[in-house]
Amino acid sequence: MLDPILNQRLKKPLSGAAKQLIKRGATADSVTVIGFVIGMLAVPAIIYEHYILALCLILLNRLGDGLDGAIARETSPSDAGGFLDITLDFIFYSAIVFAFICANPADNAIAGSFLMLSFMGTGGSFLAFAIMASKHGIDSPNYPQKSLHYMGGLAEGFETILVLCLFCLFPSQFVFIASVFAAVCWLTAIIRIWLGYHTLVATKGD
Repeated sequence: MLDPILNQRLKKPLSGAAKQLIKRGATADSVTVIGFVIGMLAVPAIIYEHYILALCLILLNRLGDGLDGAIARETSPSDAGGFLDITLDFIFYSAIVFAFICANPADNAIAGSFLMLSFMGTGGSFLAFAIMASKHGIDSPNYPQKSLHYMGGLAEGFETILVLCLFCLFPSQFVFIASVFAAVCWLTAIIRIWLGYHTLVATKGD
């Protein structure tokens, strides 16, 4: 929901940092992979209840996610890079929830599993519409720099990261936070399915 606003405000500082990294030989894909590996280190940190360490690793992962896109825009964005970025993001989001389930399965298993199921709703509707949008030439005005169509919603990247950070700051409230965000994710998925279906029906004659 807030991604377009944040992307616009962070564009300039990320661009400056990206230019410095490019001078040192960094590529968008290498930053994507390094950021993913750093983020995945949060999984054992969470399992062993080192939540502040996990929070720092999650934030570093998100910094890498911002920098890889900035580097791509300064060089040459590619479909391969976009594919790698979105795939690793989805794995990362679910892995953090999985780690909290492992840390306290007795209390967190049901809420965490329900949240991961809701990720399938938001992610599936997002990617399915992106495929159809590409086929019909449907533009994404809020995310013109992205390599695939970005369908907005109540639960986007910023909201997801905020929730993952809240898990680390308030691990005892995991069930409540996960349950509320799962409901937001399902609402997002329902809206995306409804809007996506009717948008494609309207383009049937194209």
